[in-house]
Amino acid sequence: MLELYHFRNSVCAQKVRMTLAEKGLDWRSREVNLFASEQYDPDYLRLNPKGYVPTLIHDGRAIRESTLICEYLDESFPAPPLMPPDAYGRVQARLWSKMVDEGLFAGVTVFSFAAMFRDRMKTQSPEDRERRYRNVGDPERRDRYRSLFEDGLDSPWVFRAVGAYEIAFRALEDALAGGDDWLAGGRFTLAEINLAPFVARLDYMTLLDLWLAGRPATAAWWQRVQARPSYRAEVPGALTDDEVAEMQTAGARIRPRIAEVRAEYLAWA
Repeated sequence: MLELYHFRNSVCAQKVRMTLAEKGLDWRSREVNLFASEQYDPDYLRLNPKGYVPTLIHDGRAIRESTLICEYLDESFPAPPLMPPDAYGRVQARLWSKMVDEGLFAGVTVFSFAAMFRDRMKTQSPEDRERRYRNVGDPERRDRYRSLFEDGLDSPWVFRAVGAYEIAFRALEDALAGGDDWLAGGRFTLAEINLAPFVARLDYMTLLDLWLAGRPATAAWWQRVQARPSYRAEVPGALTDDEVAEMQTAGARIRPRIAEVRAEYLAWA
């Protein structure tokens, strides 16, 4: 039996759940409440020392890092395949995953923190906030959270997040402008799965149109992704009305500043 430690509205967990759905695999859910800091519970940290979700347990072994979990599932359960059959196609798919891991992951964290989690941290005592920074255990993550808490949308991390998304959407439009439906090997692959939750988070936060404007090929691709049963089940289908409303309200609140920062980035780039 596959067990997945996850959080319903975690973008990284959504990637893995989409992969499980595409494969038609049965799995046991182990919910980790990030808002209650359950990811820092000593028992969970023994499975995932970084305190990230998700973690997959298969045959008694823990597999960590969502991109690697998706590839592990594709290799362990090869039908239907979610990577191109040729080496070049697999490299192309992995390049999209690399873009997510090296840019969009931090980017979506910045937007979500600035829009929603910063207000929650304001209700904590200074001691509790410092404990949260230490629990992170990663100096870069600590610095990012501290900067966003103290400076909000004026944090330099916001400019970096906007830049990461701009680079990604430019690359998407270039890749799809030739008429291909999908990004790698002419088929739906882990490239789409890895990207989908990070595009969806912008959509829920009413920010996506800032990046889709003037990019018709990417807009059409996004419609195809949203039509996948795995996406419908594991992204919108896994969210409550309250969660959707919170993202929409919080996103609308930061939208004017994100649009300004994007204009600053475009002028700079």
